[in-house]
Amino acid sequence: MTEDCVFCGIINGDIPGHIVHETEETVAFLDAEPVSEGHTLVVPRRHVETIYDSGDMDYLWTEAVRVANAIREALDPAGMNLQQNTGEAAGQEVDHLHLHLTPRYTGDEVQLDYDREELGDGEELAEKLSAHL
Repeated sequence: MTEDCVFCGIINGDIPGHIVHETEETVAFLDAEPVSEGHTLVVPRRHVETIYDSGDMDYLWTEAVRVANAIREALDPAGMNLQQNTGEAAGQEVDHLHLHLTPRYTGDEVQLDYDREELGDGEELAEKLSAHL
């Protein structure tokens, strides 16, 4: 936990948050600036800034699935986006690892636009990435 982290403050109860569910290792709470009804963040209790620092966090994925199913049952969205942003260039605004569960509704105006390119021959890139695993 760090003193200047908003999410640590919510986890500790020092900052108000609308908590949806808590486990020993995670807290799920409503996004303070939701892009859709039910937009929820799943956050590890342990302060971890990015996915690069996270280590084994199977429990975070398990909780995300649990919360996603609860959102589906409660709100009946047409779909769901799961998003994790690491680094400023990717849109990370709070330096505490978190997963966004964003319910999607037919006709909503949530924008996730990407300019996509053709992969071409990806063998060299696949080998480059594989060499680091």
